[in-house]
This record gives sequence, C-alpha cells and structure tokens, in this order.
Amino acid sequence: MTTDTAVRKGRKYDQVLGGAQEIFLRDGFEGASVDDIARAAGVSKATLYSYFPDKRLLFMEVASVQCCRQADQALCTMDMSLPPPAVLREVAHRFIAFICSDMGQRIFRICVAEADRFPQLGRQFYQSGPMTMRRALRSYLELAAARGELRIEDMDLAADQFAELCKADLWPKLMFGVQSEFDQAEVDRIVEGAIDTFMARYGT
Repeated sequence: MTTDTAVRKGRKYDQVLGGAQEIFLRDGFEGASVDDIARAAGVSKATLYSYFPDKRLLFMEVASVQCCRQADQALCTMDMSLPPPAVLREVAHRFIAFICSDMGQRIFRICVAEADRFPQLGRQFYQSGPMTMRRALRSYLELAAARGELRIEDMDLAADQFAELCKADLWPKLMFGVQSEFDQAEVDRIVEGAIDTFMARYGT
C-alpha cells in the first residue's frame, strides 16, 4: 500500500488522528505501533485500518493536518491591507512558534530520519508544510507588490528567503540540541532582523 491511497473521512477520523498524533510524538514513526495508536484513539485495529491501511499514510495525514492548520491560522489572521512590515511580523512569529514547537520539531526529525527508506514522506511533508506556507506568503507579497509597497521579480524565491531569515540562529540550535527554548527577546531579535533584511532587499 502506498501513501497515494485516498484517506477515508468518517465519524471517527478525528479520533484516529488524535491517537496517532499522540503516539507518533511519543514514539516516533518507527517506534509507533498500530496497537498503541488504536488504543490511544479508542478504536479497534480494524477501524484504524479502515481509515489508514498504511502507517506512512497515517503519519503523513497527521503532519499534513498540522501544517495546513498552521497555514490556515496564518491566513485567517493575515490582514492583507496592512503594510509589509506588519504582515511579515505576524507571519514570522507564527512560523517560528511552529518550528520551535514540539510538534514541528518532531515532524521534521521523523521525516529526515525516514527519508532514505520512505522518500515519499519527505516529499509530502514539503508539499503540506513549506509549500503551503510559501503559497500563503506569496499571496500577500503579490498584493503588496501590486500596491507598490514591494518590488519583487521572483515571488517564490522571496517567500522562501523570508522563511529562511526567520530560521537564522534559532533553527541550527534546535536541530543540534544546543537550545530547546527561546525567550521573547530572542525571538523578537530574529523577527525584526528578518524584516529589516527583507525590506532592505525588496522594499520600495
């Protein structure tokens, strides 16, 4: 069974997904057992398999739902009429909050750990995570450019560059275990630096 199998939505879908998220975060992808997931979800193994016949499919659904939820929240709170620094500040804080969260870090680590055996995991995570965020930010950048507030030729590159600016200093420390939490002053320093650098390059 491949991860291209369609996911069946039913009345216990959220229940199954909640149990899977709990176990994946606790045990990782390889260590998560179907028995434990079914137990955490409060469903039978038969019910679990009727929704997700493949563990990879179940993990990717958990990751995709979380990433899409973050993007949806960003879009819902994004006031497209505001000037770039204000919108970029909101996007940056939401993005950093997610990548620094336990969920965000574990999803990334699991995808990297399983990339050689299951390359589809990484590809699907990229589509549901970074690509979803890029599309949301690109939509705003296009509007701001049309209003003459930004001067950008390559929208996708600009969106990617801003995301990378938001990871400066924080992401390497998280990935190498140098630091696991950051206070508001540390986050603000990265956010404001990212905005200043981005506006210096693309501001009008």
